[in-house]
Amino acid sequence: MKVLVVEDSPTILMTMKVMLTSMGFEVDTAESAEDAMALLQADPVAVYDLIITDLHMPGDNGITLIRKVKALPGFEGVPILILTAETEKHERASARQAGAAGWLVKPVPHARLLDVIRIVLPTFPG
Repeated sequence: MKVLVVEDSPTILMTMKVMLTSMGFEVDTAESAEDAMALLQADPVAVYDLIITDLHMPGDNGITLIRKVKALPGFEGVPILILTAETEKHERASARQAGAAGWLVKPVPHARLLDVIRIVLPTFPG
């Protein structure tokens, strides 16, 4: 299974990549929403089973990215998780309205990440 992680913090990006790789995922990374969209549009046959994006990034934020990804043909059904240090209810509501499948609060413990992935990807064997 393949995951795209979008995060502007190199440390968090690497931590997420290591955790997801240890779970058996193939992981691609992008440091901004713009980089993620360029990656998705450059390879229209790329198949991601899951996208995890930071909420607050320079340029487009995670909610804007969700809307753009969901508008791409073939990506409508891909679950997208928001990764953030924020716990504001209004932001969660906005993320859900945009199409977010779930919410992860930084720092994300390995067990919590695995639990959320099992919820949004019922076929995940991990």
